[in-house]
Amino acid sequence: MTATAPREGQLWSRCAGCATLLYRKRLHRNLDVCPECGTHARLGAPDRLRQLVDPGSFAALPDRPAEVDPIGFVDVLPYPHRLTAARAGTGLGEAVVCGTAAVGGHPCALAVMDFRFLGGSLGCAVGELITRAAERALADRVPLVLVTASGGARMQEGVLSLMQMATVSQAVAALREAGLLTVSVLTDPTYGGVAASFATNTDVVIAESGARMGFAGPRVIRQVTGRALPDGFQTADFLLRHGQVDMVVPRRALRGRLTALLAAARAARRPDPAPDVRPPGPTTAGPPASATGGPAAEGPAGDAWATVRAARHPGRPTTLDYLESAFDDFVELHGDRLGGDCPAVVGGLARLAGRPVMVVGHQKGHTTAELVARNFGMASPAGHRKALRLMRLAARLGLPVVTLVDTPGADPGVDAEQQGQAAAIAENILALTMLPTPVVAVITGEGGSGGALALAVADRVLMLRHAVYSVISPEGCAAILWPDRGAAPQAARALRLTAPDLCRLGVADEVVPEPETGAQDDPEAAGRLLRAALLANLTPLLEVPPATLVRRRRQRFRRFGAAGVRAGAR
Repeated sequence: MTATAPREGQLWSRCAGCATLLYRKRLHRNLDVCPECGTHARLGAPDRLRQLVDPGSFAALPDRPAEVDPIGFVDVLPYPHRLTAARAGTGLGEAVVCGTAAVGGHPCALAVMDFRFLGGSLGCAVGELITRAAERALADRVPLVLVTASGGARMQEGVLSLMQMATVSQAVAALREAGLLTVSVLTDPTYGGVAASFATNTDVVIAESGARMGFAGPRVIRQVTGRALPDGFQTADFLLRHGQVDMVVPRRALRGRLTALLAAARAARRPDPAPDVRPPGPTTAGPPASATGGPAAEGPAGDAWATVRAARHPGRPTTLDYLESAFDDFVELHGDRLGGDCPAVVGGLARLAGRPVMVVGHQKGHTTAELVARNFGMASPAGHRKALRLMRLAARLGLPVVTLVDTPGADPGVDAEQQGQAAAIAENILALTMLPTPVVAVITGEGGSGGALALAVADRVLMLRHAVYSVISPEGCAAILWPDRGAAPQAARALRLTAPDLCRLGVADEVVPEPETGAQDDPEAAGRLLRAALLANLTPLLEVPPATLVRRRRQRFRRFGAAGVRAGAR
């Protein structure tokens, strides 16, 4: 059982680890760590800041969260009502507190998440605030410290919450390019989209004693796999044994360890800023034409649940099918060069209208045997690392990249967690924000959560007409937010996950038409339509200089959080 810091005003508190009754003031003096068993209670962001930073040094960034309800989400309560309740219950404006401070006399920028606020979920405003903290670190030439506590992306904001994984990751990438230290401190719990992006793609990853981190939570893993979990699964010590964190640090030593890291970074800091590394900053430009009702977004979204079922149709063309119908001369390349070759991801060299390209995509299959052999298109860490190896090879060879996305999500299994699933996804997202070659992603069937985003940080994102792209499955969303588990059709509508929906939101650029009754009924025609769409979108990108490509790609994902925050007086 996980400990939670007691409410103010209580004289006594019972430890969730050993059940000892503890005097509240004694517990507080011990930094909310049980003196009997060492259980670390969860801390809110204000308490965390008081423990970590030099007294009087913290200055909150002048940005404050605005009301954000990008898709008008309603389950048993409207989303704005949940936000109001979270603000009243925590006294915070959002699930993160950002600012500048000194730790041991060393300046830094900080973003400290608070699990009390809607489970520390990552939404547009949270992504924007953390990104602005990173941009402040870049402007001030100081390190960035991220303290994470989150259940994952905020499903009430649909796929726009998923985009924040890329938005924050590219801000971290800019700091990496500038030679500035980034440190994440994993606290209990850190899961989902936060674990699979900025929590694990920093230079140094520290786990606080007692923290748990993973891409999928234990309950989900047990449900999906039917397997018992190993002792200590996803705990800080587990993460250290499996090479996923740099160190495990008890709370009392955390400030000292950060001080040492910041001191080393300050001593080694380059005196002059690197050229052309600043992130684009918030843009006032609107979404692409297709997102504002242009030709690509025309037509009604249709029934969202019917679209979900069409996207999952077992006869729907797979990546290997499209490599036969839309491309020529495919040569498959295997292996992540670290000991694995995931069958859920295929990739290699091919030709598109005579032009060499690198194609990487999820592979499901059509029969039960094929689906099982390919793990239903759910990539393991080896699959994500294979994809990354091939995309980096493409950049070295000067080849454009085409990714074909069709997955219910990343592999949620025990082995995947042991092999670093969250970090593998995070590294793909980070690398794609810097890849100096054109990237076009196509959602051909299911675009499920971080497993989809790991191949979809692109210059152009296309969606087949009967494809879906979502932060969570409708069934998963219904199980969490609706009392009735049969509410998946209602959740599908609320999530705004169809191609026309996502064009209107600016997440997708174009809807690729399918044969009238669906791609599964005429795979050859579907391949021809995909080929035409790829040529139309890829050809203009070939003339764009690499540095401009990267800058525009970052601008694309930067804008997804900009509407979530009002700038305060500076």
